[in-house]
Amino acid sequence: MEYVELRGARIGFAALGAERWCTGRVAFGKNGSEYVPCPTQSPAEVGSQCEVCESKDPFRFVHTVHRGGFVSRDLEAHVMQPHWLYIATFANGVHKVGTAANTRKWGRLAEQGAICAQYVAWAADGKVIRVLEDQVTEVLQVRQAVRSSAKAAALAVPVDTARLESATAALAEKVRAVLGPGDDSFRVVDEAWRVAGFRDLASGNRVAYPNELTSGTHGFTVEACIGQTAVVEIEGESYVVDLHELKGRRVRFGDYDSTLEAVQSALF
Repeated sequence: MEYVELRGARIGFAALGAERWCTGRVAFGKNGSEYVPCPTQSPAEVGSQCEVCESKDPFRFVHTVHRGGFVSRDLEAHVMQPHWLYIATFANGVHKVGTAANTRKWGRLAEQGAICAQYVAWAADGKVIRVLEDQVTEVLQVRQAVRSSAKAAALAVPVDTARLESATAALAEKVRAVLGPGDDSFRVVDEAWRVAGFRDLASGNRVAYPNELTSGTHGFTVEACIGQTAVVEIEGESYVVDLHELKGRRVRFGDYDSTLEAVQSALF
C-alpha cells in the first residue's frame, strides 16, 4: 500500500473504468491490526471486498459484538480497549453518534468527514460504549451513519461552522443528560473536536466537481480534505470532489488535466 499526501499537492490521473476491485481486508498481527491486500485482485462483490476477503475480515462483526454476536479473540481484544462516544456534525447539519478507539480518537472523526464534534463519554471497555451508542440512537433518534455522497454534496455551499458547533454542543448536552452521571463502567466527558485544514475555506464559494471520476482524465490541486471529500482548485475556481467514488477503482497517475464547462457556485 502506498500513502500519498494530498493536501497542497497537484493530483492528475486517468480513470481506467467504472468496475470496482477488492480493496483487501484487515488482519491482526503481532503489532495490532494491519492491512492485507487482496491476493487475487478480484472484483468487489460484497461492498468494497471480494467474497474471500470479506469472509476473512474480522471487523465485519465489530458492530454486533456488544449484542452477543460472534467475536474472535483478536477482535474482542480490539473492542475491549478504551473507547470514546462522540456526537459528530457534518456540513449539512446532520448529526451522528459514533465510537472511536482510544488510539483513533482524533483520526476517526477526521476520516468520517465531520466539521465539528463533541466527545460525550469514555469507557475502558469498548462494548460498553457501543451499548451507550445504541441507547442514544433509541432515545434521541440520532443516526449512526451518514452517506458519503450526502457529506460531499453539503460541502458545495458555504459552511457556517459557528452554527454547526452551537447545534453540536446543544445535542451533546442532551446526550450527556440521557447517559446520566456515569457509573463504574463509564464516565461522561465534555470535550470538543474541530476539523483541521478547512475552517479558513468554510465560508467560501464552491461547486460540485461536474465530471465523472470513473472516466476521462482529471487534474487539480487539493486545498483541503474533509473525510473522503476534497476541496480542490482548478484554474482559480474551487470545487468539491467526492473521492469515495474512486474507492476500489483503478486509475493511472500522470500529468493529466480536467476539462470543465463553466458552472456557477452556490451563493446561498
